[in-house]
Amino acid sequence: MGETLDLSNSGLTALAADVWQRRDLTELNLYLNRLSAVPPEIGRLASLEILILANNRLTHLPEEFGNFLHLRALDLGHNQLAELPQSFGRLTGLSDYLYLHDNRLRTLADSLFEKFGKLRYLNLGDNPLRELPPSLASLTSLEELRLENIGLETLPDWIGSLSQLDELALRNNNLSALPESLAGLDRLRRFDLRGNQFQDAPPVLATLSQLQKLDLRWNKVPWASTVVAELRGRGCRVLL
Repeated sequence: MGETLDLSNSGLTALAADVWQRRDLTELNLYLNRLSAVPPEIGRLASLEILILANNRLTHLPEEFGNFLHLRALDLGHNQLAELPQSFGRLTGLSDYLYLHDNRLRTLADSLFEKFGKLRYLNLGDNPLRELPPSLASLTSLEELRLENIGLETLPDWIGSLSQLDELALRNNNLSALPESLAGLDRLRRFDLRGNQFQDAPPVLATLSQLQKLDLRWNKVPWASTVVAELRGRGCRVLL
């Protein structure tokens, strides 16, 4: 059994040096502190499987982050990160979840997710990204993808390769159309398209045979939409 260290909600602005000596740590929880940085020494904790750094004041991460080859869950939400270290792409053990929402990320390296094929949950919401890296197509185990409020104007064709998706959240973007490749999401059950620019429900939605809930509120989709009628006719809950 590995060690767990919970220092959440402790008002910390820095961490004691002895934390980095605990080489058997498998879980480190630093949620809701006042950390503006984590030192390179964090890379010594190479046994970590779960790392929670959400709700701090982080503006950057050290390259030593790439040492966490056993990490399966990482929460970096609600910080001030404007970029990720080049070594981030080495976190190939990530499987449970990766939260990056509510940061200041404007760009992600094209190859960032190439080796993240085990990942099941990804949240990139509330970042001023506007575009997505093509390596997201490599996330073939992904079950939930949250891309809310990132300034998307088009959804890339590769979205159809994420065939294990159960839930896709695209709320508060600038989408007015969907790619035909979306038909490849034959396990999708929940689809959130609230707050976009749709004038009608795209016909490709009718090809999603497992869809149980479709949220189209805060668009301009008419009540008389034939696609909506078709979905409702087979038992899908559609919100307008």
